Amino acid sequence: MATLLIDPRLAECRCIFLRDWVVEANIGVYSNERGVMQRLLLNVGLYVRLSQSTPVRDAIEEVVDYDFIRDVVRKRLAQGHVNLQETLVDDVASELLRHPAAVAVRVASEKTEIYENVAGIGVEILRFRDAP
Repeated sequence: MATLLIDPRLAECRCIFLRDWVVEANIGVYSNERGVMQRLLLNVGLYVRLSQSTPVRDAIEEVVDYDFIRDVVRKRLAQGHVNLQETLVDDVASELLRHPAAVAVRVASEKTEIYENVAGIGVEILRFRDAP
C-alpha cells in the first residue's frame, strides 16, 4: 500500500474505506461451488478528490456517502452467480470509478473457508480512473 500512497495522482485525495466486510456470495468456478453461498471478506478503498469530499457545513451532501460503496457491492452480488473473484473485483472497481469524485479504487476479495490453515485466498485490484 505504501506505493499507492506516494502516487502523485492521490496527492489531493482522501480514502473512503470499507474494511473486513463479511458477505455471503454465490461465487466459484467449480461445480461444488455453484448454488452454494460462500463467505467472502471484502476490503474496498475509494480515493476521492478532496475538492469533492471536504465538508464546509458538516453535511453529508458535501462528501461521498459511505453507503455508495456498500450499495455497489450489494448490487453486483445480487446479479447472481460469479465464477471468479477476479470478475467480482473488476466489476465492483469499474462501477465505483463511475462516481464523479473517484480518482482510484482498491478492491480485495478473499474466500475464507477454502484451504485448511489459510486465513484467506483471493485477489486485489488497484485501478485509476485515468488508466487505459
